[in-house]
Amino acid sequence: MLLDLSRIRTAHERYEKTYSASAFPADSAYTVVAPVVLAFDIFKDKQQFRLVGSVQTTLQLPCSRCLEPFTWPVDAAFELRFQPHTENSGDGEVEIEEDDLSTAFYENDEIDLGQLMREQFLLSLPMKPLCGDECKGLCPACGINLNRESCDCKRGWEDPRFEALREIRTKN
Repeated sequence: MLLDLSRIRTAHERYEKTYSASAFPADSAYTVVAPVVLAFDIFKDKQQFRLVGSVQTTLQLPCSRCLEPFTWPVDAAFELRFQPHTENSGDGEVEIEEDDLSTAFYENDEIDLGQLMREQFLLSLPMKPLCGDECKGLCPACGINLNRESCDCKRGWEDPRFEALREIRTKN
């Protein structure tokens, strides 16, 4: 999944390709379950390239509460600048500017599109993936999925550090 930059001759070109879900190995955070559509415009300025486009697919994630898998649609737009990777000259500390956050580097006249797509997948993930807002999660005592079944476990937790205070209250 490498983009050969030496083949780009004009100042503006279009790139569109669909990758199969099996081209992406399962990650610990997600699994790609639908074909990945990658489309972007390439703007060339000497050795700098700007990619403006989007990536679309469907991911499968585990719910943070009940651990059941659910699907998450991805339609991520991106705009990235790529410039050649150079050695650090060691000019001391430099403040990061806004443009630096959207700048990436390439080597050997190639851009790794697989890395670009995986980065967009990770950026599209929610902070706490939930299968639904009403997800009840797992019982902390027996581990049963409370969305499917109920249990008779005691839900309240009492802090053992306050046991001495509870004894004083019951004596009075």
